[in-house]
Formats: sequence, C-alpha cells, structure tokens
Amino acid sequence: MKSALCLCLLLLGLQVQGQYGSNLNAEQQEQKIPHSPEDHSQTEGEKLGLVKIVPSNTDFAFQFYKQVREEEGNKNIFFSPLSISTAFTMLSLGARSNTLSQLHKGLAFNLTEMEEQEIHEGFQRVLQMLNNPHQEVQLSIGNALFIDDRLKILQKFLDDITNFYYSEVVSSNFQNSAEATKKINDYIETKTQGKIVGLLKNLDPDTVMVLVNYIFFKGNWERPFNNLITRDDEFFLDAKNSVKVKMMHENKDFNIHRDEKFSCWVVEIPYKGNAAALFILPDEEKMKQVEDALLEETVSNWIQSLEKRKIYLDLPRFSISGSYDVKRLFKKMGVTELFSDQADLSGVAEKTLLKVSKAIHKATVDVRENGTEAAAATVIEAVPMSAVIPPPPHISFNRPFLMLIFDEITRSILFMGKIMNPAAEEH
Repeated sequence: MKSALCLCLLLLGLQVQGQYGSNLNAEQQEQKIPHSPEDHSQTEGEKLGLVKIVPSNTDFAFQFYKQVREEEGNKNIFFSPLSISTAFTMLSLGARSNTLSQLHKGLAFNLTEMEEQEIHEGFQRVLQMLNNPHQEVQLSIGNALFIDDRLKILQKFLDDITNFYYSEVVSSNFQNSAEATKKINDYIETKTQGKIVGLLKNLDPDTVMVLVNYIFFKGNWERPFNNLITRDDEFFLDAKNSVKVKMMHENKDFNIHRDEKFSCWVVEIPYKGNAAALFILPDEEKMKQVEDALLEETVSNWIQSLEKRKIYLDLPRFSISGSYDVKRLFKKMGVTELFSDQADLSGVAEKTLLKVSKAIHKATVDVRENGTEAAAATVIEAVPMSAVIPPPPHISFNRPFLMLIFDEITRSILFMGKIMNPAAEEH
C-alpha cells in the first residue's frame, strides 16, 4: 500500500496584555469574516448549531484538560481548547467513515443529538461573533491552509473550509522545505503580532499540507489592579515548599461563589467588553477533587450561582506558556486512525492518501495589573447580612488554582489552565 502523504496541524492560543498593536489584526479580520453583534438575520441553522456545539466544546475542553493533567503532573497547564476543536472540526470536513466517527467522538460531538451540518454552522457563527472588531477586548481567531502546489484539493473541501471556517488558502512549495517552513512561521509571527516566532522547526519530508489555527486575545480588566500595592509574597507549591511571586491586591466587589460540595471558591473577573476570567481556588489538598468534577454542568452551575460580594483579593502576577503534542494526546483519547495509514481523508484531495503526521499546540498567557487573558482570582462566600456587618473575607490565591477565559456572548471557553507555580520557567 502506498504510504500516506502528511498533513501537519499547528494550533496556537496567545494572550498578551497592553495597549498597543492589534488594530491591524482586527481590520484584517473585519474584511474576512462577516459580523454583526445583534445579527437577527442569522439563519435558524446557525442559531441551532451554536446552541448545540457549545456544550460539546466545553466537554471536549475538560476531557482534553484531564488528558493533559495525566502527562503534566504538577506542571503548569495552559491551552486553548477552542483552537484545537476548531482545527480538527474543520479537518473533519474531509474525513470519512471510521476516521470521521473517531473525530466526532473525540471532539465530544454526539451525532444522535446534532447533525454534521449543524456542527459546522455552529462554528461558523462562533467565528463570526468572536471576530467582531468593535468589541472592547481585542480578540481574533482564524485558520489557514498551506497547500503544496502538486496537491489537487477537492473543490467541495475548499468551498466548505472557506464558507464555514473562513480559512485562508495559501499555495506553497513543500519541495523547498526551508522556504515553506519560513512562510508558515512568518504567517504565525504576523498573526500573533511577533509573540510566537519560529514555532515550526522542520517539516516531515512527505508533508503536502499544513493547517494553522490561531487565537489572539488582548484584554484589559474592567477594573485594573493598583500596581503601586503589588508586593513580594509567597506562593505555596505544597505543604513544604514555596516560591516568591509578585502578588497583586484588590479590595472591591467581585462575583463569587462558594461550592461546598467540591470544596472550592469560584471568582469571576470581567474584562472590558464581552469576556471574563473565571478562577477556581480549591481548598488545600482538594485540587484533584475539583479537577475530576470539571464538567459542562458543573461550570454552568458555578456561573449561574455567582453573587456580588466585597472581598480582599490576592492574585499573583505571572507569565506562562504550554506546548503540547496533540497527536499523542488525541491517540490516548481514542482518535487513532487519523494519524495512521488507515486514515480516510478522502474528502480533502483527489487521488491522494493523507494522514496527520504532526499536531502541535502552543499557548501563552501574561497576567498583569491592567489585564490579561488568564488570571488568578480569589473567591469568597457570600453570607447573610446581619446587624453587625463582618469585614470582607480575605481570600488569597497563594496556592495552586484553575482558570478559564470565556467569551460571554457565545459561552465559549477560549483558554484554560492550571497554575501550579507562577514563578516557573516557561516550557
């Protein structure tokens, strides 16, 4: 049997903080993806698709997180589940038979509850809504397909990836590996505004197509922390070890919830615009219990139970990144055929056997006083008012915690992570 030619997937999630730089990116997206914040003209299919894919995307995020946790142990975790699910769902347009079934199952799509068309219409709507350049947070998500000049892509596949996923299609000469690698790295560097440079080190000699998905997010807190009171403090890695961190402080109202069942605090910190960060602080020695409870239903209950309460909040300042071999993780999740010589991607190209040889994901986050994309927060229990008003509780994120960054309009989880050591070197 003729060995399959290779497809490489590069999946990126990036948050940076600050005031400069993303206007050009927003303008490029505005030209590319139609949007309207109150789009009443959207089709019923788009509406239904959006409603149906969000719970599946959330379930996928937590399933992928738990797989990463098995590999990473006590290391920091940070990734963009939406970047990964968007890329593989786009690729599923060209998958057939058991390869397609495995992909749907791995991405948490139940085809007895939704039609395949609804999945793609749902992602189409998510992309339209997230790429609105008029929102206060600076957020863009996009796709690109670099295709070898010799590969004859089926017109149906090209039409679908451009219609549903607004993918750019870039002709490339993969016979000149160095030139193709540079073109792809230059594209990534441009789309991440210089924050991710030289990601792709080399290409498999048989590579004929590379799919890139990126999410770029820059957000400012609705109410920034005062950097004049940030000070050195301890972050406790465990009962015996600690590291020095820059700890931010705040004394104001936050939306919070105390979950007694899972022994954790939940705090929401909003960004200017339609995004928010959700921080989960497990009680001591309760991290695994909280991680095991991560389900779409659990997080929905947390969000619905949030109540405004004044608290003293301590939150570490940090910058971390995560890099993951998605191919290896997906195979552990039961998605195996896509990466083997049995892969059926016959809906992609004419008379060409394809398989995925590499799928890598990198995400970075920077949490500062004026804003970030993934931050720690502190949560506190709301207590009934009485004649004697108690002082605001003091909750400190000075031990490992979880975080989610989500878009409030689509309810999509943009980024997810676990901070075990905010002073750790990026890996």
